[in-house]
Amino acid sequence: MGCERSLQWRGDGSQPLPDEILTSTTPLLLRGLVADWPLVRAARQSPLAADAYLRRFHRDASVLATSAAPETGGRIFYNEDLSDFNFSTQMVRFDQVLDALRAHLDQPRPPTLYVGSTTVDTCLPGMRAENDLNFGERDPLTSIWIGNRTCVPAHYDLPDNLACVAAGRRRFTLFPPEQLRNLYIGPLDFTPAGQSVSLVDPRRPDLARFPRYAEALAHAQSAVLEPGDALFIPSMWWHQVEGLEPFNILINYWWRQSPAFMDTPFNTLLQALLTMRDLPPAQRAAWQEIFRHYVFDSDGGEAAHIPPPARGMLAPLDAAGARALRAQVLNRLNR
Repeated sequence: MGCERSLQWRGDGSQPLPDEILTSTTPLLLRGLVADWPLVRAARQSPLAADAYLRRFHRDASVLATSAAPETGGRIFYNEDLSDFNFSTQMVRFDQVLDALRAHLDQPRPPTLYVGSTTVDTCLPGMRAENDLNFGERDPLTSIWIGNRTCVPAHYDLPDNLACVAAGRRRFTLFPPEQLRNLYIGPLDFTPAGQSVSLVDPRRPDLARFPRYAEALAHAQSAVLEPGDALFIPSMWWHQVEGLEPFNILINYWWRQSPAFMDTPFNTLLQALLTMRDLPPAQRAAWQEIFRHYVFDSDGGEAAHIPPPARGMLAPLDAAGARALRAQVLNRLNR
């Protein structure tokens, strides 16, 4: 299973990444995209060199650190009956995380140590001046992920994602959005890190319990990224991520292709569960047609017969219209 497309694109850091990459609807493997970053060069020397490089920028910032017993094998997940998680979290200084990772570098079965999705500018001010990419007019959220051998189950993110491996190696396994049914997704409202995850252990899949996962694997794309490599993950693609070394660093960029005033569609899903899922089948089918007409097949023509001043919420959405529509939704919810 290889990533579907692999591009070779090497700018000098001043050139914006091309739209061919940033608007792709399929994953793109970008070997060596950030190979010239000083952090990557340090990591290629040794984990201790990468550790020392990070410490140059640390300014007493605290981060949310995840830890788990060696028995978890690094899998960030639930307990057996999904009543709790198999890990704990606490706020600690970033350099304490580095100390712990360094202390466990040579242990064959260390405890799991993991810091996910921490804003680089908050945690390591000044580092992006030496290790960054040019996104042109886009202003992505830039985060660091650091830990030892870990396994984050398959999940999706709403933003587009450019993930850059700076130290260690990471295996990404991606599934297209239409594989949702075959991934056996867990609870929507009780999640390990904010997003619902697949309940299948990707390293030891139980196909007797999760037989449709075999179909998901048939459509999967997988790649192991070395320091300096990057992977573009389109919005809504399911992806599981494994840290393969005792010391791993990932820098990722998130951005949306929609205006900032748009809410997350997940809010609509919650409302649909509340208002539509348990309707009689005929009524549910009728609402499916309404959503198809006004949302999923919308081309603007559904309101063409209404005079423009009278189109109301059917008019093209802008920031002012979004505020008015949000006020109507909140008013209805508060009745």
